[in-house]
Amino acid sequence: MTKPPLMKTADFDFDLPEDRIALRPADPRDSARMLAVKDGMLDDRIIRDLPDFLRPGDALVFNDTRVIPARLSGVRTRPNPGPAGETLTVAVEATLHHRDGPDVWSAFMKPGKRIKPGDRIAFHSLEATVADKGDDGLITLKFDLSGPALDDAIRDVGVMPLPPYIAAKRPEDDRDRSDYQTVFAEHDGSVAAPTAGLHFTPALLDAIRARGVSTHAVTLHVGAGTFLPVKADDLADHKMHSEWGEVSASTAAALNGIHARGGRIVCVGTTSLRLLESATTEDGQVQAFHGDTAIFITPGYRFRAVDLLMTNFHLPKSTLFMLVSAFAGIDAMKAAYAHAVATGYRFYSYGDGSLLFRHQA
Repeated sequence: MTKPPLMKTADFDFDLPEDRIALRPADPRDSARMLAVKDGMLDDRIIRDLPDFLRPGDALVFNDTRVIPARLSGVRTRPNPGPAGETLTVAVEATLHHRDGPDVWSAFMKPGKRIKPGDRIAFHSLEATVADKGDDGLITLKFDLSGPALDDAIRDVGVMPLPPYIAAKRPEDDRDRSDYQTVFAEHDGSVAAPTAGLHFTPALLDAIRARGVSTHAVTLHVGAGTFLPVKADDLADHKMHSEWGEVSASTAAALNGIHARGGRIVCVGTTSLRLLESATTEDGQVQAFHGDTAIFITPGYRFRAVDLLMTNFHLPKSTLFMLVSAFAGIDAMKAAYAHAVATGYRFYSYGDGSLLFRHQA
């Protein structure tokens, strides 16, 4: 039996006009458009219609992470080895990625090539030492502060880490502090929003619960790696950056009960989906989970836990477009995205949403 050919990153490319990128969310949030995709059929709706697609006994699973102001601007200092002995300085920017200890974060930095272990970085009043520089582009920062004191300092000097495709078009402002946070946000730690959750309002949640649908929280702290392009030509050569997540024992038991009674698990966002799939055994049992996941879902993956997925419209050639293609079928998603572009759907973090039914192979 011959192996199927390796999938290419180019297989997940599509044309996207610049004017389809949303720079602000819909107001109110649940007035955004929503494209339902089921068995290749497309249905143009709005987010407020979500309860129409749910059944009593279903479970809605959302990510309750909270975005921190994780983009830090600073100055790198390094002694000049020359006879004059002066200090060399250069402006730098760090986007925090993963907390590795009470006083340690890994981060992506610009200009990364000019950063070396031992460098001192001053982010205004917050200072750190470069402890390590990895081959994967991540730089380890050991801060002078630790624990809650470090958290407070980051809040003081950092700004909301808007996705680069928004930040390139306008600066971050005070409105983003609320716009780029979901109604579910509870646990600090993400450096990117779980953006499907941005569509929800208290009124929409009330309507979902009134339909007999239970709601459940999991936590996945989204890392800055979510914004990185796939550089490998073959998907097998792409390395995902890990992110920390938690599924409680009580939530795992509740979701197993939902499936046992014939209900469906509906994930709000690719982050909650990736975490649940990481926590689920081959035979479909959701287990408690506490730790890092670097799961990379591409067509051919057999889904274990999730039946429906609500998510935004993603970048061409991104790991998230690969994930939705695995979930709903690559041909169906290419057709859905072509329809979305042609009919004016708004893309990316502040854009419109889609409701995907799992493709049955």
